Amino acid sequence: MTTTDGHINGHSVRKLNFGAGPAQLPYELLENVKDEFLNYHGAGANIMELSHRSSTFAKVIQDAEQDIREILSIPESYAVLFLQGGATAQFSAIPLHFLNLKPSQTADYLVTGYWSEKAAKEAEKFGKINWVVPKGSKYQGVPAEASWKLSADPSYFYYCANETIHGIEVDDIPAIIPKDVPIVCDMSSNFLTRPFDITKFSVVFASAQKNFGISGVVLVIIRKDLVEKNTNKSIPLILEYKIQIDNGSMYNTPPTFAIYIASKMFAWIKQQGGLKAINEGADKKSSLVYQTIEQSNGFYVNFVEKKYRSRTNIPFRIVTNGVPDEKLETLFIKEAIQSNMIELKGHRAVGGIRVSLYNGISVKEATQLVNFMRTFQTNNS
Repeated sequence: MTTTDGHINGHSVRKLNFGAGPAQLPYELLENVKDEFLNYHGAGANIMELSHRSSTFAKVIQDAEQDIREILSIPESYAVLFLQGGATAQFSAIPLHFLNLKPSQTADYLVTGYWSEKAAKEAEKFGKINWVVPKGSKYQGVPAEASWKLSADPSYFYYCANETIHGIEVDDIPAIIPKDVPIVCDMSSNFLTRPFDITKFSVVFASAQKNFGISGVVLVIIRKDLVEKNTNKSIPLILEYKIQIDNGSMYNTPPTFAIYIASKMFAWIKQQGGLKAINEGADKKSSLVYQTIEQSNGFYVNFVEKKYRSRTNIPFRIVTNGVPDEKLETLFIKEAIQSNMIELKGHRAVGGIRVSLYNGISVKEATQLVNFMRTFQTNNS
């Protein structure tokens, strides 16, 4: 008999996946997908086998849009798009559409880690990009706003709400940004982990494979009036927002199965109690890990400034005599795997260990991880 936490007759059939994405999905959602896999709602086929033009899939994408609009209170003045190319495609689409919004044809980029740096470098191919903080940061926090160098009249201000690799989270729009400057935000790794006011943003985008599904689809929420202001006639069709808006995200064949899973996740979030409940869970999970790090007497070390510590991606090192101990980190990962916990190796740019606590990870599972961390410290101190 299979239980709701993935056990058969007392034996675990699933490992705890603390990877940075693709990420673990809720077990009950996977069970529901399994039940529908061969015969989706009497269609005699899997949803991924059905035409994206069918009435069956039309309902899937309509339900997905309706649910995400409800979860985030998205007004009709914003379009909701389910696109391909991942968040990385938006690194090009954003400047192609919006660099020409103002006469300056300049955009301000707050670079706080790997992904915002990558976005800024891509945007530089298309026009003038102002890095508001100096290049070459160690990415352990965000420089004080008093040190930022903002443009006089930028076309837009861009930032990444959560740096997946460096574990830096900016949980609100910086107060220093003038109210009339369009705000563009990459929320890929903390989207749907906390409530936020979408009307403060001009564009929000997030890839699904962390907090609301599987790889293959990126959600873009965008002000319709801003799209209408675009004057660039040289945007590739696949990246042009207006074409996708006019065609209901189906100018070309969309990633139907990924959208189906996203729809399931939106429904699951509503069933949990919405973003208020999800936010409370994110606080509990991250607090468990950070408390374990802080109570380890320097055995585990997170180098991020406390006010910018991410709740969804927590990198840390195991330290011996003041320096990272790669041998112990390798042993940690090996023993974690033996304890049914996987994908804990840190990104090559940072090293060490990285714990990702996306929506598919429960408080109970985060507790299992910290119990392992404490036991490992006891056995290796």
